[in-house]
Amino acid sequence: MLIANLVAQIAIVVTGGAVRLTASGLGCSSWPQCEPGHFTPRFHEALTIHPYIEFGNRTLTGVLGVIALLVAVVVWTDRSRARSYRWLGFAPLIGVVLQAVIGGITVLVDLHPGWVSTHFLVSMLLVVTSAILLDRSAEGDGAPTPVVGRWARRLAPVFAVLLGVVLVLGAITTGAGPHSGDDEIAYRFAIDPLLMARIHAAAVWLFTAVLVALLVLNRRAPRPVPRLGVVMVGLVVLQGIIGYVQVATDLPIVLVLLHMAAAGLLTAGSTRYLMSFRVRA
Repeated sequence: MLIANLVAQIAIVVTGGAVRLTASGLGCSSWPQCEPGHFTPRFHEALTIHPYIEFGNRTLTGVLGVIALLVAVVVWTDRSRARSYRWLGFAPLIGVVLQAVIGGITVLVDLHPGWVSTHFLVSMLLVVTSAILLDRSAEGDGAPTPVVGRWARRLAPVFAVLLGVVLVLGAITTGAGPHSGDDEIAYRFAIDPLLMARIHAAAVWLFTAVLVALLVLNRRAPRPVPRLGVVMVGLVVLQGIIGYVQVATDLPIVLVLLHMAAAGLLTAGSTRYLMSFRVRA
């Protein structure tokens, strides 16, 4: 169930991206109803595919809500675990409710890029929380014991902060680009998108440099630290290739969608990599 929750948290980023990239952001003109007086799209001669894409994403939110509720029940009812871990089981459910509200506000303010970016960043926080919950489920509740050296432990928070900076800059870059979520209403950040892409890329390179330093420092760390480090290299290379190619090819929808999916995978991978720096008895 915890694995399903993490997969679903990443999947809804992809479906949300599909809504935006197909200009279906206002396919449903209202919230929580799709149209005034109706929770589902209403068929008529002028109906396009956009309402169905938007409604499909809302339906997946409902599925994710059910999964999050089951996660809360499963984790909270495990009386053998520490209360801190059991309370953490409610985080995905609270996050899904919060995302539903943010999504509704996003529609009501006609897809303002600030709210769209917030919607994405909260999803990334939910991916982090879900990854932490998954790791905590496989370990005990004893005090954490580090398995990496002092310098790796000092760089770990820098790595985490840089991940956050990369995600925020990526959201701002997207908010300045051409994909507003609707062909007629196209509010964008008043920033040069190419300049933002370069700033975003610079942050990614700094993030990569810290990752390389961690790989060197942790080369003799016990498993699974080195293995997860190799996974991180693969994720960073994949994301970098997609990022540079999408800019060079004028942001085709497929590559932007892959970039969003890879961002979810990179966020989950980074979280699990940092979590491996310590063990609990």
